[in-house]
Amino acid sequence: WRQVLVLGLDGAGKSSVLHYICSQTARERIAPTRGFNSAQLFVEGLEMDLLEVGGSQNLRAYWPHYLSQADVLVFVVDSVDRSRLLTARQELHALLAAEPRLPLVVLANKQDKSDALSAAELREELDLHTLSGQRELFLLPTSATWASLSTATSVLRVKSLLVTLLSQP
Repeated sequence: WRQVLVLGLDGAGKSSVLHYICSQTARERIAPTRGFNSAQLFVEGLEMDLLEVGGSQNLRAYWPHYLSQADVLVFVVDSVDRSRLLTARQELHALLAAEPRLPLVVLANKQDKSDALSAAELREELDLHTLSGQRELFLLPTSATWASLSTATSVLRVKSLLVTLLSQP
């Protein structure tokens, strides 16, 4: 099996993305993660373990402990929450410094909101341009909200990308 570590600040939409990737159904409300969520997925002969660690400040201290087991890091960002982008950037770069070769998939979530930053704007805000050439890096716009998931293909693209990344030797 291959492990996908799903991280991001609280309220970014990690649980919604995880739920939709695994079930292709949306939930109207998902309670905040008070620890961990884990889901197993079998796709195209590949066994994936998706592990989400909660994003509240007290849980972020545990994030680095899971990096060494991960094959891919998925970092979910709330594209609307401008006030916490600096915190998201700092947390992300601390993780990347600890595990410099881990492939990174950044999800610019909540793109269905009118005031969401674009993926290009988030690339700048998160200083992702400074990482080019150091690792496999993907930035995908997503909408993992109840209203948008019924028509969204963005989260399914994430699933397809994970299969591609994890299928590599």
